[in-house]
Amino acid sequence: MKRWGDVSHDTADQLSAMAVLDQTDMAVVVTDRFSNVLYWNPFAERLFGRVDDDSSSPALALGIAEKDQPLAVELATHVLRGGVWEGTFDVVRGDGSVIYVRAQAVPLRHPEGAVTGIVIMAREAMRSNEREKDRFGLLERIGERLASSLYLEETLKRVAEILVPQFADHCFIELKEGERFVRRVSTHVPGWSPPPGTWRPIGAHIEYPPGHYADTAVRRQETILVEDFAKTVHGYETTDESARLCGEIGMTSAIVAPLCARGEVLGLMYLGLSNLTRRSSPHYDTFDRDFAGAIATRVALAVDNALLFEEERRTAESFQRHLLPRELPPLDGLEIAVRYCPASPLVSHGQGIQTQVGGDWYDVIELSAGRVGIVIGDVEGRGARAAAVMGQLRAALRAFAQDDKSPADILARLDEWTRTIANPERDLYGADVSNPPIVTCQYLIYDAWSRELSFANAGHAPPLLLVDGEVDELEIGEVGQPLGVRLNAIHADLVYKEETRLLPPGSTLLLYTDGLIDRRPIRDAEVKVYSDEESLGLLKKALVRIGDSPVEDIADTITLAVPGEIDDDMAILVVRSVAQELDVAERTFPAEPIMVGEARHMAAQAFTDWMVPEERAELACLLVSEVVTNVVLHAAGAPAPSRGFGFDAAMDEPWDDEEQEEAPYPGKEFTLRLRRGAESVWVEVFDQDLRLPRIRSAGENDEGGRGLYLVDQLANRWGSRPTREGKAVWFEIPTKLR
Repeated sequence: MKRWGDVSHDTADQLSAMAVLDQTDMAVVVTDRFSNVLYWNPFAERLFGRVDDDSSSPALALGIAEKDQPLAVELATHVLRGGVWEGTFDVVRGDGSVIYVRAQAVPLRHPEGAVTGIVIMAREAMRSNEREKDRFGLLERIGERLASSLYLEETLKRVAEILVPQFADHCFIELKEGERFVRRVSTHVPGWSPPPGTWRPIGAHIEYPPGHYADTAVRRQETILVEDFAKTVHGYETTDESARLCGEIGMTSAIVAPLCARGEVLGLMYLGLSNLTRRSSPHYDTFDRDFAGAIATRVALAVDNALLFEEERRTAESFQRHLLPRELPPLDGLEIAVRYCPASPLVSHGQGIQTQVGGDWYDVIELSAGRVGIVIGDVEGRGARAAAVMGQLRAALRAFAQDDKSPADILARLDEWTRTIANPERDLYGADVSNPPIVTCQYLIYDAWSRELSFANAGHAPPLLLVDGEVDELEIGEVGQPLGVRLNAIHADLVYKEETRLLPPGSTLLLYTDGLIDRRPIRDAEVKVYSDEESLGLLKKALVRIGDSPVEDIADTITLAVPGEIDDDMAILVVRSVAQELDVAERTFPAEPIMVGEARHMAAQAFTDWMVPEERAELACLLVSEVVTNVVLHAAGAPAPSRGFGFDAAMDEPWDDEEQEEAPYPGKEFTLRLRRGAESVWVEVFDQDLRLPRIRSAGENDEGGRGLYLVDQLANRWGSRPTREGKAVWFEIPTKLR
């Protein structure tokens, strides 16, 4: 017998123990704390094929392959601290041959408890090249599948589909939620499903009792092998419940691997064999356990990445959605459905995760007298900067829209604002200021009573219009440059063109960003990649096919009209003009004091015909008198100035000033327009005076100057806007009593 090192035998018990180790059918090697080999039994000599008495290093004595030697040092440190290690490594024998060894290392303790060395027990793990090749090929495929998905459910499902039935008959994956586990995957050999009352379904909470091998795997954070359910397993026992299930289902062997990442247990992967399939062996062995542990390591990292990605994605989407309208206001004469979808994630090797929210946005803005502003826009790029720029532009546009200017004027102001936020001194996002954000936008104003649609376009894709079963792009005479773009000095004073159309009753308008038609193929699926023109054709066909459906159904269908994954975030609006005519009354009066009563009488009659509640009708008539009186009183003086020089000065002149009362100017007139909606009535008074009204502070002894104050206090909303001929003063009175 060859023995390395000297071991003293002071007692008969020690001599007896050494004799047993000399006869055991397992390699036993004992070292001290400094890695000096103290004992080497005969089986170890035969297994490792070494008799070099001059070697004192376990790595050299055992012939551990050079690639595994750093790991051996780490494991020795772990065991000397009181830990236990079990695993496999390659050994180069004395004759140059390589064997695969399964070893377990435990601390050698002094009777007083101190760790004085290491005891290594090992034997050859039988394997075949074909088996090894098959396992590592399977591991490679799992790695590829895990790298291609960042969605948690998809990640887990793909793993189970690869493992069953090639490596397991049953696969469960459970993720930890609090102190319990929740079953997320339950996959079995094709054509078989668990009998009722056996295994719990997906979504069930799982609790493993103390001593259960799954509980042991979690506590130790190591892979546990149950080689044969018919036998007692070292260190733990199968429970009565486990034994019953194994008997009913025919389970023969199992491996439970904890999913550990960053020092925490994220879940469990349970793999089982049964008599449902014919295999070369119905039991797992230690090589299978190591293989399952390697899979679990990869799955745990993928799960951790997926959880982090989903958390980041939810945060980003929440940020994006809070920048968009939370809900649409009730609108008269319009049906609107909106959708926003962020881009699908894309994994690019070398560049990481290619998925972020973008700068697409939509908006629906209530304007004066029931008119509606509709916005669709897209900030180029993705990420926080694009979303932040989008939020600034949306807020700016809403503020500009309250001036009730034309769409062309609104886009011109927004264009200037876009260049302002791209100024190097104001860039807060670290972006290259030599490349300011490129923004496309379209702004539309719709009047449901006249069915007039006015719009201007800043480089955005034109909407699709469906009328009487035929769909085409909304005809636009000229598309302006994107916001913030200046090609050269010629375009320094870019003017956006405004168009006007009448929307026929029941017509449908589709506004969208380019993410709707720019798609990428679905991974692992044969999906054709369509050009923009082909994608537009698919949209048109889908819109014709479902054009009579509710707008919400149209929005859902259009979102999926083009195959493939969304490559860029997407916003769409489906807008339909109702077929019913809305109530409106309008009349033009001479600007004479006697006409105030006529205007009030006209309003009272209209409110009676529309069955407006009496107290609301009286309030509206009172405010009609106040606004019309001011219009008549200020209809004196020179003809209204032109839109050129002097317009600003005219607007600054007091409009609600009793001292300017003069005889009405010959030829002056005003128009009273009344509109009824579902919940409000709107009153508009038009005249040729460009001076916009403002509230003035009337003294206690002043006889006038309180007209607009009453309007401001009693109306739900009020305002004024410039028109082509002058201005319009309007107010809103709710018709529903609260």
